[in-house]
Amino acid sequence: MKLHDLKPDVGAHKHRHRVGRGISAGQGKTAGRGTKGQKSRTGGGKGKFFEGGQLPLVRRLPFKRGFTNLFRIEYQEVNVMALQKAFPKGGTVTAAELKKVHLIGDVDKPIVILGNGDLKAALKVSAHRFSKSARTKIEAAGGSVSEIKLATTGAYATIKLQRKADRPNVENKTKIE
Repeated sequence: MKLHDLKPDVGAHKHRHRVGRGISAGQGKTAGRGTKGQKSRTGGGKGKFFEGGQLPLVRRLPFKRGFTNLFRIEYQEVNVMALQKAFPKGGTVTAAELKKVHLIGDVDKPIVILGNGDLKAALKVSAHRFSKSARTKIEAAGGSVSEIKLATTGAYATIKLQRKADRPNVENKTKIE
């Protein structure tokens, strides 16, 4: 067998249906589109969600195709049990300390302390948010809780804007006199 002897199996290659090529072809004249109307024309039809000009259902109900909440704040979660494992002798717990022990990924993102697990060490914990059970467990173990205020809230609570808010304002040194 040589390269020029190779050919596809019988029935594997099917020719496309060429419509609009005369009446003898079986799909001549209107080419199976019927007569007149928007859908018989080239480029006819308005698409999947067209409802005669009224606002389509997919645009009226955003949750049908997904919805992004602009006001959502993504917190990095840390459980009390993880704090006990990372700081068994007690001490202060800050974002930098949590980053050192690999409990959070980014120092600039907000942190929430959750109450899953037990705590025996007296810790001074500072975070952006605490669950009720986490707060009671930390205080019951002899520690203290300090809540850090978010730099920005609402739709502007993104990391880039928080970093900008933390920077000191630089005054323009060139004044026009």
